[in-house]
Amino acid sequence: MRKLLTALAALAIGASVLAAPAQAQDKKYTIALIPGLTTDAFYISMRKGAEAAAKVVGAELVFQGAPDFNPVTQTPVLDAVIARKPDAILIAPTDKVQLVQPLKKAADAGIPVITVDTFIGTGKYQTGAGDADFPLSYVASDNILGGRIAARALAKAIDEKGKVYVSNVKPGISTTDQREEGFKDEMKNYPNITVLETQFNDNDANKAASQMQSVFARNPDLAGVFGANLFSALGAANGVQQAGQSGKVRVAAFDAPASIVDNIKSGLVDIAIAQHPAEIGYFGVLSAYAHLTGQSIPASIGTGFTVMDKSNVDKPEVAAFIYKE
Repeated sequence: MRKLLTALAALAIGASVLAAPAQAQDKKYTIALIPGLTTDAFYISMRKGAEAAAKVVGAELVFQGAPDFNPVTQTPVLDAVIARKPDAILIAPTDKVQLVQPLKKAADAGIPVITVDTFIGTGKYQTGAGDADFPLSYVASDNILGGRIAARALAKAIDEKGKVYVSNVKPGISTTDQREEGFKDEMKNYPNITVLETQFNDNDANKAASQMQSVFARNPDLAGVFGANLFSALGAANGVQQAGQSGKVRVAAFDAPASIVDNIKSGLVDIAIAQHPAEIGYFGVLSAYAHLTGQSIPASIGTGFTVMDKSNVDKPEVAAFIYKE
């Protein structure tokens, strides 16, 4: 059902863009994309999708961001983009609370805001409730569903029994919070699996590796770990390897940069949940353009996932979703 709704939303946006008045299409709009960070393959793929959509509609895409995923460094970038007065802003907020007021400045300046990948507030926009519902739309993977998919894949890999835990970044990041929520909720369906306390690593892979070894020391019957983002997963995977438990403690990773192929083939990572960031960028730009040309857009647009493992990572239809560097 969700895939159907997503497809319908995408078709509606595409149709509205094609149906935009000719005089509106003659205007060249400037759409800014502010990623969570500039160097991550996920956001590079998102940029490529956004650029493709900008080319389709004849818009100019401005890509500007910070080198790390941090509201302290993202806010000055946002302020600088607002000062340039683009026609619309797409942004992956690095904190669902701390970016509310900085983004409100854009909305108050008459610049439409669409959040991509991550959100502010609850992520439910245009409801008339709260102080963070002003963005027009949220374009992203359904991260709760992504967490559930990771739980199912990891449960299958460990024969639906044993102890697992979540290696996460820190509380307050909308996407990773939701992935953990979905993972834990789905694991309730497996009575023989025990979910241990979440380990927060501050996006430090070395810390995630150390935490994994500590968890294993306390729980020698540990069966699996879910990394809620790539740094968490690879750090935990290195910890598994250092403990001599590769192939015994299964690792599920979220996200799929090019390096994930070797990680899966070598056995460092068992499962990867690939998002579709190019679709997020593409639909984000189309949504902004549709709004700018007087069309209505949905307040939420979801994109899909692809589960990768040794059995399918070389298949073209799966490899197509590996993030572009």
